[in-house]
Amino acid sequence: MAAKELSPEEIEKRKKALASPMTAKIIKYGAKAQVKVFRWTNGRVGNRWRIGAGWKKPVPTLLLDHVGRKSGTVFTTPLLYLEHGDDLVLVGSQGGLPKDPQWVANLRATPDTTVHLTGGRRDVRAHVADPAERERLWPLLVDLYADFETYQATTDRVIPVVVLTPR
Repeated sequence: MAAKELSPEEIEKRKKALASPMTAKIIKYGAKAQVKVFRWTNGRVGNRWRIGAGWKKPVPTLLLDHVGRKSGTVFTTPLLYLEHGDDLVLVGSQGGLPKDPQWVANLRATPDTTVHLTGGRRDVRAHVADPAERERLWPLLVDLYADFETYQATTDRVIPVVVLTPR
């Protein structure tokens, strides 16, 4: 399922909406609520993303623990993921916001971490996909969640793809 092509006007409208401070707050508090519900139900609730392209084709979600590279604080972020062999693949899209999400920089600094999946946790090592690896994975990610293509069209940055390998 491909995302619909956005006109230049639609892209500008989306960029303006993303620039609103309210958008960042909605993302932040929505994520905090999802983490609480996911943990409270051991992943039985909150393990599928059903917004946007996920409405018709729900996407699996996990909780990613990551250590703040400046603060040393452990943060937990809910993210969509793709199972690719033994690896889990994440997208640092942040809905197409102009900057990479903090968790990407945090994983670059401290790549050994833990993810929480329905019913359990897994220790992983993260790496940001190089351009060739990203090129191979991107079509699979867009097939998983078509809105990733819209997010890439909305931002000027190359959205990072992060691969989590079991350790």
